[in-house]
Amino acid sequence: MASPRNKTLSLTDADRLIAVGTLPRQRASGIYAGDVMEALDRLPAHSFDLVLADPPYNYGRDFGNGSDRRTDAAYRAWAASWVSKLPRVAKPHASFYVCTGWQYSGFYQEALQKAGLTILNRITWKREKGRGAKQNWKQNMEDIWFAVLDAKHVTFNLDAVKMRKPVIAPYRENGVPKDWSLDADGAPFRMTHPSNIWIDFTVPFWSMPENTPHPTQKPEALAERIILASSNPGDHVLDLFSGSGTFSVVAHRLQREFVGIELNEEFIRYGLKRLTMEDAR
Repeated sequence: MASPRNKTLSLTDADRLIAVGTLPRQRASGIYAGDVMEALDRLPAHSFDLVLADPPYNYGRDFGNGSDRRTDAAYRAWAASWVSKLPRVAKPHASFYVCTGWQYSGFYQEALQKAGLTILNRITWKREKGRGAKQNWKQNMEDIWFAVLDAKHVTFNLDAVKMRKPVIAPYRENGVPKDWSLDADGAPFRMTHPSNIWIDFTVPFWSMPENTPHPTQKPEALAERIILASSNPGDHVLDLFSGSGTFSVVAHRLQREFVGIELNEEFIRYGLKRLTMEDAR
């Protein structure tokens, strides 16, 4: 018997009958069934302000069509091909975020640079899940590469993503707090710049309503931080390898236009259900 605290999203028979839209030529908001390689050729050029990609990590059956892990050479050739197509669909001042496991992190750094993008940072976030191996360090991190086309014109809404940090040694100048404030309980704090090490997220798990069966689902809070920082309301967001729709759902919540592309129709239906639930809030 399932625990009453289990909030994991599931699909009903009715959910599985919902029609899934095919790859668009325009950028009307929605999550669509299609191959990312084809989408990057078909979508209108210079259309997106923010491009997000959460590709398969090549761990196993994670390509959306049940296929097994690719050889290292085949994976690198495939990934280099779709990365090379990213600039065509982006606006001149667009930002790009590409998620990856540690095994291919260095490869994606090189592939983005070869595609003509300028890398501004590597974000490493704590993905604490599982029990680990007996003869290896537990894997609990992933990387996200942050890149742009034009390093002189970067959308970065710092105030939207500043973080609250306790002040251990509150310094005063002429009796006045220097760059810190007191909260309602009298504890000193400051709003500070976020770093590229993110340890404040929880991987979606069974008691969270956002949880789905997708194996590498990102937390909505992570998606929110990226979208708030690197886009503005009304901007167009491209969500490649959409999975169960986290980036698209959060983009919709934050009043961005979005196009999600995913090959696996089961995961698309999770994304569509989450969008419906979002609208019902």
